[in-house]
Amino acid sequence: MPSDPAAPSDTAAEVSDASLPGPQGGLSERDRLILALESRTFRYVGAKERAIREEVGLSKVAYYVRLNALLDEPAALRAAPSVVNRLRGRRTSEDGPEAADGSHRVA
Repeated sequence: MPSDPAAPSDTAAEVSDASLPGPQGGLSERDRLILALESRTFRYVGAKERAIREEVGLSKVAYYVRLNALLDEPAALRAAPSVVNRLRGRRTSEDGPEAADGSHRVA
């Protein structure tokens, strides 16, 4: 029996936009975890660093490198606009001479 051309193929149905890299795709599970973590508040010193290690599975440096790259991705903006815009604002507002000491860097 010939296959129906209107029916999606098995391979096309299995591929989601979340598995595609770059702007045409969605976010990886790790990227979603990073955005979710950035939307939370932490009460205690070291709680965020512990959550980064335990929940995301990255070192602190690798986490912030990925977060910084994630802020430039359209898929991240679509997934969590308030978080991305807040972090972008922090990133750009401290690029002046008063931030030359490097304190309070987001990523």
